Amino acid sequence: MPLPNRPARLLPGLLACALLAACRATAPAPATSPVVDAPGAAVTVRDVVVDGRVTGAFAEGLGGWFLQAATPARDGPAAVFVEALDGMAVPAAGAHVRVRGTLRSLDGLPTLQPARVDTLATPALTPLRLAGAPDDWSRLAGQWVRIDAPLTVSGQHDRARRGTLVASFDGRLYVPSEIGWPGAQAAMVEAANADRRILLDDGRDDAPADGAPWYLPETARALRSGSVLTGVEGIVDHRHGDWRLQLTAPVAVAPAPRPAPPQVDGDVRIAAFNLENLFNGDGRGGGFPTARGAETPAAYARQLEGLVATITALDVDVAALMELENDGYGPDSSIAQLVDALNAAGPARDWRFVGAGEGPGSDSIRVGLIYRDTRVRPQGAPATLGGGPFERSSRVPLAQTFMPVRGGRPDGADFSVVAVHFKSKGCGSADGADADRGDGQACWNATRTESARRVLDWLARMPTGRSERVAVVGDFNAYAREDPLRLFYDAGWRDPFADASKAPPHSFVFDGQAGRLDHALLSPALAARVAGAAKWHTNADEPADMREREAAGPWRSSDHDPLVVGLRLRAR
Repeated sequence: MPLPNRPARLLPGLLACALLAACRATAPAPATSPVVDAPGAAVTVRDVVVDGRVTGAFAEGLGGWFLQAATPARDGPAAVFVEALDGMAVPAAGAHVRVRGTLRSLDGLPTLQPARVDTLATPALTPLRLAGAPDDWSRLAGQWVRIDAPLTVSGQHDRARRGTLVASFDGRLYVPSEIGWPGAQAAMVEAANADRRILLDDGRDDAPADGAPWYLPETARALRSGSVLTGVEGIVDHRHGDWRLQLTAPVAVAPAPRPAPPQVDGDVRIAAFNLENLFNGDGRGGGFPTARGAETPAAYARQLEGLVATITALDVDVAALMELENDGYGPDSSIAQLVDALNAAGPARDWRFVGAGEGPGSDSIRVGLIYRDTRVRPQGAPATLGGGPFERSSRVPLAQTFMPVRGGRPDGADFSVVAVHFKSKGCGSADGADADRGDGQACWNATRTESARRVLDWLARMPTGRSERVAVVGDFNAYAREDPLRLFYDAGWRDPFADASKAPPHSFVFDGQAGRLDHALLSPALAARVAGAAKWHTNADEPADMREREAAGPWRSSDHDPLVVGLRLRAR
């Protein structure tokens, strides 16, 4: 039975099929299963003779080549990785050879140290065709395969460092606790993700020679996650703990387009945006590299330009910001110079910031609120919440009540915005209740949950002394079905992005899985006035090095996507 105020359906469409393992096609089993030791298992060493076809030669990148047996022995491998030894020629891809040598298993892959290599007459060999994800990649170790199903680019965090993409069958992968409740449901999604996931590799262990994997066509070097790949062909390999394909041919790409700025209904719009450490040095051109942000004035200028392009295009009235440098509110402060840059971009030049006095908080980063004073005006003083988790881990929340205005006069119902940024998931010194409990919520969940509880208790006392129409927005560092969000759902707060009829939204991609760390949670009185909600995927789906490769624009100005919520608050 669904929990109160939560979507009744766990997963839409293909995601539900993936969770139930009902939509996954099964590859045909090879004629003979290879002898493969599982990663970490005892290694069997023996002398063998293998006749077969060279399916991939990667002597320079991986230190060897792949050989697929023409007729596997009864207890022998169907394919092996042959080490490239000094003084021994490496046969070209397609050659038919006989290799004598010592066979052992390395990282789950049969590996042959050759003593002799003879060239034979070449038989015809074609790749094994896969209609979908196989039941067990280890049964195909070392074999040449072609995937007939389309693959989705689900992540690319190692594309520049190792030339790999995270690809998936049946659409992109989502963080388990984004679409399943922690515990058993999240574990089911995690297992389904593992079945659907495969790395695409470029035959090297180091960075691509030109900064991009060779198998992507020139037109797809700025490939976004969500793009679709076809014609994927390569050698099944296991390295660094992951099954992958060492690709042997370029792939065909249907690129995911860059989205236009979201058009959200409503007469008042609120945004939330993690700026990914906006630090401006000493505010006068010096002080670089900074503690957490830009290393040079040029890098800061590019970051600021991208953030201004993003916020300007969103066309919002109030924006809650995370990861601002905590350096006061003077003219040299990070928030003041961001507002100056927004006003310089025009055309209205009406951006202002909420000054909370000191802080808020003592962390090196803080939250902030900015607004357009021709559209809304602060009502009363801002409020902050210290103590407990906000002294040592989560950043101090900042609340401010606003009134819509027109021509400088009140025009509608007031509302409050609370900017939050809870403790991240990185384990570090986490222990006790904050240790990873294996339920899908990672470390520091207890601290994030306590942070949420304190915010709810604080808001019940109406700290700004005003509206019951409240939006808590920002980086919760928790996915949609984790405990901190659950507290708000159970208290009657609404998530304007919860729509079980659509694919889950996302604002962040980690380890090839998409999800939401950034949320807008609305009190019942404000939820009744929602006109629309959208996330603008300017960042999370972009390659991590896009900011360095592209001179201007909003793309990859942060590692989080901004969100926008439209409200109907003005007088009719």
